[in-house]
Amino acid sequence: MLRRAFGFLIVTLVVLVALPLALVPVYALPFVHPVSTLMLGDYLSLKPVSRTWVALEDIAPVLVHSVMMSEDGQYCAHGGVDWKELNAVIDSTLEGEETRGASTIPMQTAKNLFLWNSRSFVRKGLEVPLAVYADFILSKRRLIEIYLNIAEWGDGIYGIEAAAWHYFDKPAFALTAREAALLAVTLPSPKKRNPGKPPRGLSRLAGVIEARAKRSGDYVDCVAVAVRPAKGG
Repeated sequence: MLRRAFGFLIVTLVVLVALPLALVPVYALPFVHPVSTLMLGDYLSLKPVSRTWVALEDIAPVLVHSVMMSEDGQYCAHGGVDWKELNAVIDSTLEGEETRGASTIPMQTAKNLFLWNSRSFVRKGLEVPLAVYADFILSKRRLIEIYLNIAEWGDGIYGIEAAAWHYFDKPAFALTAREAALLAVTLPSPKKRNPGKPPRGLSRLAGVIEARAKRSGDYVDCVAVAVRPAKGG
């Protein structure tokens, strides 16, 4: 029994390593539209799923910038992992302090594509090399395009296009600066935060992100593309 369990564990680890190594280069192809493990779980359990893939060029630039400023301000500068932030979190954990998140967009993308949602050191240990690998193989533009199309914005709501229609009744390219900021600050807790009806605290946080996105400048250069202009916010 113990030998069988050990064999199963080894096979599981091999799959966890081999599958991303094989799939990430495939995900570099623009016509490939990856799904997250959460989406796959919803599909398999026959839960309703809303997701329409949109190219980065069809997403309001201010949404892209807002998400970067909210989730990963050093996105254009690091190679998948913000080591300074991660080391600070590790130090805090070892000292017994309450930790904050240090996940970058590549780390969150790797988690969404290949791992599970519950927090654990095992998951984080797998997340880090996967993020570095994904950042190495994929362009910054492709990486954030995938992230914005698989991120969860509520029960069964995946990707920015579905979120824009669900909360604001408009496509992703038409989002205003305010709407973009509200959607960005929803990402850490998509099942507890409602960007369409934000409480005072969420609204205040969105104001901070809106201001940061407006001043983002060089911080967002790596995703600069010819995009449709967003409507004024």
